[in-house]
Amino acid sequence: MSGSKPQRERIGDHSVDEATGKTWAQWMKALDRAGAASMDHKEIVAVLTDGFRIGRWWCQMVAVTYEQERGLREVNQRRDGFAVSVSRTIAAPVDRLYEAWSTAMERSQWLAEPRLQIRKATENELLRITWSDGLSSVEVNFYEKAKGSKTQVTVEHSRLRSAEDVEKKREFWIGRLTLLRSLLEEP
Repeated sequence: MSGSKPQRERIGDHSVDEATGKTWAQWMKALDRAGAASMDHKEIVAVLTDGFRIGRWWCQMVAVTYEQERGLREVNQRRDGFAVSVSRTIAAPVDRLYEAWSTAMERSQWLAEPRLQIRKATENELLRITWSDGLSSVEVNFYEKAKGSKTQVTVEHSRLRSAEDVEKKREFWIGRLTLLRSLLEEP
């Protein structure tokens, strides 16, 4: 995995030290001493959970950062492939935004992916979708920001095959959400 794109900016040393009691350099040394370079993600998290007693979120953050730092994992890589997340806040009520996603006719105005399959739907909260390629997966979460007037939509596209697919899907979703915003925010 060497030669991959540079990592995204990570949480600063001061913040990680304040939250966990160690800087990134100290975490790298501690996990090296624990033999984490030869462990999978789950094993690294177990070492952090059992041996260091930091919160669950921080266990994941430290484990992923360690894996990326040591070349065991690329940015956006997960156990089942790669994933990308894009989020936008749109000046529309949550039910209107949800309808734009969940109704095929509405969706066709801005997404144009007729073969996707909605696997799970929780009204005004969540959609889980098998993408039109039949392999990758999309999870859409809706968060009401201002009662009846603004909604944040977060799209996570997972089970992608490569870092290149991540960048293509990032651009795709930025474009689609920009179009959706323009349609829903029309005067």
